[in-house]
Amino acid sequence: MSDVMPEAPEGAAPVESYDPAAPAPLGVPRVPTGHPGVDAGLERLADADHLPADGHLEVYEDVHRGLREALDALDARPQPSPSYEHRS
Repeated sequence: MSDVMPEAPEGAAPVESYDPAAPAPLGVPRVPTGHPGVDAGLERLADADHLPADGHLEVYEDVHRGLREALDALDARPQPSPSYEHRS
């Protein structure tokens, strides 16, 4: 077997080698929710647009953690106001 590549037929376009594309934004719009914690997570997702696929996990886990914290805060009991005085 020969290591020499056969020549392309005359007039045929040369075959290009595979060159993966650089990371690029998907163009998915991120609409603000009005909740600062959630909006910060949505903006953090933009960081994944410029990373190769193996860097996405860290961003997704970070956003997931922030969203869980925002949801947990909704379940927390509100603390009484420090200016509230109970009179009997």
